[in-house]
Amino acid sequence: MTGPLVVVLGATGTIGSVVAASLAERPVRVRAVSRRSGDLRKPEELRKAVDGADAVVYLLADRRAPSLDSGVMTELLDAKPPVVIYAGTVTQVGVPPRSLLDGTEEDRPATAFEKDKHAAERALLQATAEGTVRGVSIRLPTVYGLSAANGRFDSGALTFVLRRAIAGEPVTMWHDGTVRRDLLHVRDAATAVLAALDHADELAGRHWLAGTCVGTPLGDAFRMIAEIVARRTGTAPVPVVTAPPPRPLSATDLASMVVDPSAFQERTGWAARVSVRTGLEDTVAAALA
Repeated sequence: MTGPLVVVLGATGTIGSVVAASLAERPVRVRAVSRRSGDLRKPEELRKAVDGADAVVYLLADRRAPSLDSGVMTELLDAKPPVVIYAGTVTQVGVPPRSLLDGTEEDRPATAFEKDKHAAERALLQATAEGTVRGVSIRLPTVYGLSAANGRFDSGALTFVLRRAIAGEPVTMWHDGTVRRDLLHVRDAATAVLAALDHADELAGRHWLAGTCVGTPLGDAFRMIAEIVARRTGTAPVPVVTAPPPRPLSATDLASMVVDPSAFQERTGWAARVSVRTGLEDTVAAALA
């Protein structure tokens, strides 16, 4: 096949697998790169992975390796691919100045993971300013759901709650459940990344937020999961209870974060399509299948 070569780093992840599968249906060449492809922290392995790429979609994520992104991004920029799409996180802002984020906030990342993501993003945007690459950072909120491309669930709190509910075990919250999060289904997250790739020229040089603009209280989300599991299994919903946290919660843990994606939508036409109810219904159904 001829056509531009798009390299997907993290192609076996929840989002990356959907992105790679979608690209495979386009008139492009796709190189799907995962950890099994080699240690991308080694410059020679990374350069081999991205050699000849017309665009690189960066979807690597590992909270256990807090310097992964900044290190890999440095080597990636040395390879000078024409276009780089980077998946960041809305938590790079740190403790939000307000619950509704639009991307104009001052960033004050607090955790090692957030600082690493932020450092990688800054390196990408600086390289863009210098004309080395055309880089776009798309910051995502809480992503959940099943990847139909690889059959894997996300590794976040909603999946943990889902598994406890299926097992008939109580769900414990470390706060009162009123903390609101923007819950983005994996299908919508993948289409946001693809929209960023399709509009790289007009988006290059800054970060953009993609989300639903709906803040769901986590207590409501957990109870919704319990109710859906109970209805589908013919059992009573597991209790969702509050208990003292095993460690003090950070200010970020207790801060509501909702995304205003209007700037990204205006330039790309992208919009989240999967409601929280529909997304959780689909996720529970898949887990029980």
